[in-house]
Order: sequence, then C-alpha cells, then structure tokens
Amino acid sequence: MCLLLSKPHELLLKVVAAALNHRDLYIRQSLYPSISFKTPPLADGCATVLPHPNSAAGLKGFSASERVIINPGTGWLSDPSGPEISYTVVGATSTTTLGMLQEMIAIPADDVKRAPSHLSDAEAAALPLTGLTAWRAFSAKSGIAEAGGNILVTVLAGDWHLWCSSSLWRKDATSL
Repeated sequence: MCLLLSKPHELLLKVVAAALNHRDLYIRQSLYPSISFKTPPLADGCATVLPHPNSAAGLKGFSASERVIINPGTGWLSDPSGPEISYTVVGATSTTTLGMLQEMIAIPADDVKRAPSHLSDAEAAALPLTGLTAWRAFSAKSGIAEAGGNILVTVLAGDWHLWCSSSLWRKDATSL
C-alpha cells in the first residue's frame, strides 16, 4: 500500500467519484494543450476528507469523512474576472501532477469546497468544471447577467445549458 503524504497546506482526499467532461474528449483527440500521460486524467471529482496524519488542525476547517468537490482550476483564488497567473486545470496535462482518476489525492485546501448535500457522489463529481464554466460565462464575461436582463444561450442541450439556465434563474434573468 502506498502512503500519500500531504503538505501542510493540502488536504488528503479519497476520491469516491470522478466524471468525464468534454475537455477529456479533447485531450483524447489531442486537441488540448500540454497533454501528459504521466498525469492522472479527469478534472472533475467528488471525494471524502481523510484524517490528517498529524492533527485535526491539518484538516483546514474540514472534518474527516466530509464530502468535498475539487475546484479543477487550481490557482484561481480571488479575481472574479479571471484566473491568476498560476492557473491550471487538473487532469492529463504537463502543467500539473493532479488528476481525479485515482484513489487518493493531496490537493491545496484552498481548491476544495464542500459538496452540495442534495447531490449524489456522481452528481457532485460532474459539477465542478461545468459549473465553473457557466459561472464564469455569466458572472465574469457577460457583463449583463443582472436581474431582468436577457441573455441568448446558444447551447441546445447538455450540462452547460442546464447550468446556464439555472444561473439565469437565480439572477431573475431570462434565457432566450
């Protein structure tokens, strides 16, 4: 058995579900930059927090066995308009050693969020990259995602359309 040790700023997680995203298809077709076969694939996942080997303080505000999702865009912490310089998406690229298709992962605590309790592990695993993309499209890029506003969503179906419609509904805007 291999023991994965986390650094002081990281959480040790047991991956319970990982999800495919259209990005993974692009990687498989060599249509994504910096592809690496040395890095585990997949950017989306749901995990449980493992006990920290040193102390409960090492859990960074999380509880052991708590369900979490991983922000697949590591390094994007504070600027709502876009990622900071150290930004990278996890999974199958040479820009990171992280990927969700593995049993355990050590990841910076800042890139871990509590999983929504109403979602199953599989549903929570499919949330991060699609949700981040939809949120960024409306909150940071559209400039008009305001109550009463109208936004044309040109996606016919799929997760992204559902997230866009959901995001608009929460802002009391209309999807045409």
